[in-house]
Amino acid sequence: MNYSQFLYMIPEATLVAFLVILFIEDFCSARDAERKWLNPFASICFLAQTIVCLLPTIMGNNNTIDLFGSMYHATPAVNMMKAILTFGTFIVVLQSRNWLNNTESKMVEGEFYMLTASTLLGMYMMMSAGDFLMFFLGLEMASVPMACMVALDKWRNQSAEAAAKFILTATFSSGVMLYGISFLYGATGHLYFDDFRMLLKPTNLSVMGMVFFIAGLGFKISLVPFHFWTADTYQGAPTTVTGYLSVISKGAAAFTLATLLYKVFISLLPFWMFAMMLLVVLTITIGNLMAIRQTELKRFMAFSSISQAGYIMLVVIGGDSIMSITALMYYVLIYIVANMAVFTIIASVENANDGRTDMATYNGLYRTNPKMAFLMTLALFSLGGIPPFAGMFSKFFVFLAAVDGRPTFWPYFIVFIALVNTVVSLYYYLLIVKAMYIRNKEEDGEPIPAFAMDFNTKLTLVICTVGVAFFGVCSCIYEMLHTAAAQ
Repeated sequence: MNYSQFLYMIPEATLVAFLVILFIEDFCSARDAERKWLNPFASICFLAQTIVCLLPTIMGNNNTIDLFGSMYHATPAVNMMKAILTFGTFIVVLQSRNWLNNTESKMVEGEFYMLTASTLLGMYMMMSAGDFLMFFLGLEMASVPMACMVALDKWRNQSAEAAAKFILTATFSSGVMLYGISFLYGATGHLYFDDFRMLLKPTNLSVMGMVFFIAGLGFKISLVPFHFWTADTYQGAPTTVTGYLSVISKGAAAFTLATLLYKVFISLLPFWMFAMMLLVVLTITIGNLMAIRQTELKRFMAFSSISQAGYIMLVVIGGDSIMSITALMYYVLIYIVANMAVFTIIASVENANDGRTDMATYNGLYRTNPKMAFLMTLALFSLGGIPPFAGMFSKFFVFLAAVDGRPTFWPYFIVFIALVNTVVSLYYYLLIVKAMYIRNKEEDGEPIPAFAMDFNTKLTLVICTVGVAFFGVCSCIYEMLHTAAAQ
């Protein structure tokens, strides 16, 4: 083996280096009572990692990298997606300081940063995989540390229950997926993605393998009917970890599934196209209908994220793979800034209100914390797709990608159902806005008292709000993503 090939895995190499540095820093400063510098240092590491992932695009180096006999395969689109997910991780780490300053959470601060970097490394390997073996190893590298992150609030019963449900469903989904991969190997005799385009034929064995594989990844993305773990895990996990689960892991799994459907299973397109249409409709509709019934805000956002997963996967029914991958990356980027703005405010209100996250807590929030209520409204409007916020543009490009190259009835019908569901989503997002602005104290009691936000929370909300307001109108962002997807 030529070990010099590791030098070409720049994003993975730098992330491993940051992981080792964080471990050493945490180990050497474990006895320090106050480690105020640790969160800024970790945030800078993830921000630097984002720049590293963007460097090939910035420098105009759009070459595809194949290493270790094509087991590692990194395209410009993969590097761009790594940058998007790392940027989202930077936001998560930045806003985590408020939670990690608590007496109970302070002891796991270093572990949180290392687990976050470990899961991100697994996602890197999963997206850069050139065969099913490397893909599965990357998936497990991301899943196992994520279960530890869910259980970080170990003194809370809900956190332990959430971790147990997450690890059980992750184990089951991995088993289903591995069973599907074994069918695919039996049908072709190969594991490399490049070989499947020529060797994969529409036989019963290969179709069943594809079904099991999609079902396994459906658990990771929370597609209906593989979504049952989502609400309980999101509610029991620390709010910061819930935000990470809702955007980063979902984005990596969705990107990988979309890429593999076009690259590996293109010969089985008539089979998976119908299945994905059905899954998308069920995911968007059931996610929206279940969100209406929720009164606990983290469960509410869990079903919202299920619905958003349906919108993300809507791109795969389109006929232009370049436009589909571009729309997916753009949607994930907008979803990161909007969703993390919401979870940052949820975490702040939770810390200021004895850990409560029910919707009644937000009654009259505008009277005591008007700036926070206003920023929450902007983020919710973006999630709902209200113009002129970035969420409207992301949904537009997803709908456009879904019907492009498919001049038939069904793609347009699926997009119509998605548009109807957008109206439903606006209704339940406005329930929170109604609670913050319209509910009066005579009916619902006094709102929570005014409280000050720490610097990290303010900075996170500034970054997310700028993204919500301007990522949609900055056409250069979409053009950069399209250029990367076209390589």
